Amino acid sequence: QVRVAESGGGLVQAGGSLRLSCASSGRSFTAYPMGWFRQAPGKEREFVADINWSGATTTYADSVKGRFTISRDNAKNTVYLQMNNLKPEDTAVYYCARGLGSDARSYNYWGQGTQVIVSS
Repeated sequence: QVRVAESGGGLVQAGGSLRLSCASSGRSFTAYPMGWFRQAPGKEREFVADINWSGATTTYADSVKGRFTISRDNAKNTVYLQMNNLKPEDTAVYYCARGLGSDARSYNYWGQGTQVIVSS
């Protein structure tokens, strides 16, 4: 059974930084790509970033490019999302899941999410 758990969310002022973590249990973590999505109140879940199994290839949504960095530590079965220069529009629940690409239907094993609130 694969389990995914996000952590690291919180309240931060605009311009600040947060680092989210996504810990995965179960076998073969290193064999799979992982991605981050977010969902703001009243909005659809949207793609943020993804990373291939080795960490060599990453993709970002235009809205976060240059501010967010996705990375992974396969020895710790963990994927990270470093978020810098946060903006109020980044406020959302952030989810990680196993998969690749910008379509949420391509992912499985979703976590419960971690709340990020950016105050202006």
